[in-house]
Amino acid sequence: MIVEGLPYFAFPEKMKLLVQKMMEMPDSMLRRFGFVLMLTGLLLVYMGRW
Repeated sequence: MIVEGLPYFAFPEKMKLLVQKMMEMPDSMLRRFGFVLMLTGLLLVYMGRW
């Protein structure tokens, strides 16, 4: 949760703009973005086990 909260702590104004832009995105694009983030996270966890 530290990593997830860091952008909100460091750049609150930019995060507000990002959230506003995300509200305008189609659901399909957000789903793809979320899927890519999940795969990236899994890859990082897998690489961390070496």
